[in-house]
Amino acid sequence: MRDAAFMPNGVTVMTGRSRRPRITNDDARRLFLDRQDLGGPPTGSIDSDGILDLVTRMGFVQVDSILTVERAHHMILFARCHGYRPEHLRRLLETDRRLFEHWTHDAAIIPTEFHPGWRLRFQRDGRALRDRWERWGRTGMDEARSLLDHIRRTGPVMSNQFAGTGAVGKTNGQDSGAGFWNWHPSKSALEYLWRTGEVAICHRRGFQKVYDLAENVIPVSIAKARWTDEEIVDWACGAALHRLGFATPSEIAGFWALVKPEEVKGWCREGIGNGTLVEVDVDGAPGQGHRRMLMSAPPPGTDGHRGSKLYGGVRVLSPFDPLIRNRRRTRWLFGFDYRIEVFVPAVKRRFGYYVFPLLEGDRLIGRLDMKRDSRRGALNVTGLWCESGVRLGKGRKARLETAVRRVARFAGCDSVVWMPGWLRGNADDKARA
Repeated sequence: MRDAAFMPNGVTVMTGRSRRPRITNDDARRLFLDRQDLGGPPTGSIDSDGILDLVTRMGFVQVDSILTVERAHHMILFARCHGYRPEHLRRLLETDRRLFEHWTHDAAIIPTEFHPGWRLRFQRDGRALRDRWERWGRTGMDEARSLLDHIRRTGPVMSNQFAGTGAVGKTNGQDSGAGFWNWHPSKSALEYLWRTGEVAICHRRGFQKVYDLAENVIPVSIAKARWTDEEIVDWACGAALHRLGFATPSEIAGFWALVKPEEVKGWCREGIGNGTLVEVDVDGAPGQGHRRMLMSAPPPGTDGHRGSKLYGGVRVLSPFDPLIRNRRRTRWLFGFDYRIEVFVPAVKRRFGYYVFPLLEGDRLIGRLDMKRDSRRGALNVTGLWCESGVRLGKGRKARLETAVRRVARFAGCDSVVWMPGWLRGNADDKARA
């Protein structure tokens, strides 16, 4: 006979002969959704402080340049807050400086209070770049110093200001193959300075990055903070696990991509040893089996109270939403096999160039192909594929139409056009075109 126990956020687990608590797939999905602010209904009216709180709870928001409806970072925030507007993010980034741009697993917008946690990455990236790009050498370091002096004298720069030239605007005698990834020397120097924290993105012009000295972008009180290596590892691991709810060591390491896998494994061993972490068996979606995962140990007095009521509407997610960023985890936890097909030749695509996953309650129910027609002010819906076992009944269709209309308004479209043949059947239909 199993005994019921309760974990953080009211997730009920069952303990059995394995001595490890077991979490059902329903509760696992709900916990992860709650940690990613996708459990309860989307919020409405909000200000910049509210958006900062949201980004902080999520950890970061991925940035991507593709624009079919709206940019990924804006779609990610809108899915959680229907009152969100891009100017909220712009103010936090460019005026208040409470967010900054750098790398996690990819380009991302991150709370500036977390900036001290990037010191290890700055140091390690610097070493890796110098080792990897052997042609960088002394000439490259001279270029970087020259570029820093140039920014101090003249102010913020963009990489396209230096195409084919050195940092001071004169050809430096090197051919176009010198420098990282065959960039021109100043582009290589600028990338090196950004990856090592010497410069920071102060704003964007169009979607092009504009760089300034980090001291002019990162507030002094934060820039002067010095976390030890051990503090960075402890923060990065603990903050990642909290936002994932439960995770393997590799998932913890991949969340921020700040610390080495062996450092994460050491942190996990220590946490299990001192009782701050527990091992649990988590059930995947039907047919996916279960996995041994880690969770933070339940705090004293934890009861079975669950969080906010699960939102029953449909949400349109960005392909870069943190809920589905780890495709392997998404397939295992939700039974949703997603691949972005931007780089797949058109004739080989299963669905479309940039297809949006659809979330209803705690299920990923399908994927939607749509694109903004700026000239006509319309959002064109060209394809919907429902997941296996999902029917587009009257109620669900109404919820989907409501969600798409909201996205259209957010993207500045006056109308939604459902193109002929938009209903494509199920995602696992072998006979689809």
